[in-house]
Amino acid sequence: MKVAFKMAAFVVATSLTGFAPASAQGQGPASVVQPSNSNIEIIRSAFDAWTAGGTRFFDDVLSPDVRWTIRGSGPAARTYIGKDDFVREAAAPLAARLAGPIKPTVRHLLADGDLVVAIWDGAAVARDGKPYNNSFVWIFRMQEGKAAEVEAFLDLDRYYGVLRRVPVR
Repeated sequence: MKVAFKMAAFVVATSLTGFAPASAQGQGPASVVQPSNSNIEIIRSAFDAWTAGGTRFFDDVLSPDVRWTIRGSGPAARTYIGKDDFVREAAAPLAARLAGPIKPTVRHLLADGDLVVAIWDGAAVARDGKPYNNSFVWIFRMQEGKAAEVEAFLDLDRYYGVLRRVPVR
């Protein structure tokens, strides 16, 4: 995933500075590089469905044996082996503390070969009535139409804050 780190650094730098090469500047909230890439279309379609209220993003995108790595520190920052492990150990604990699903707003989608980078913001309300807002960079390595590996960057303090603050019923 060395290429993913280089791409993530480029993405973060362009996201923070507002600079993007002409090929990455698009109309509307999301910019796309290489729009003909079928991998980017898979990710775009899954985000579109999620934004419209769908709840199958992980089923639609992840291979059953995906390696999902959350970068950062703390108990959630590790590599999960398999979709079920990731959902059970990382996604479900947060979802159980939210009043409804996270609503994604994609800011950028970029692709390079089998890699797709999604830069997006998520908004939800925790069960205690307080907002949960976070920004994410997910780097997907696609294989046969599914994500075989994902590296995720997010503000883990916000994630852990909801886990600490809101009890599970």
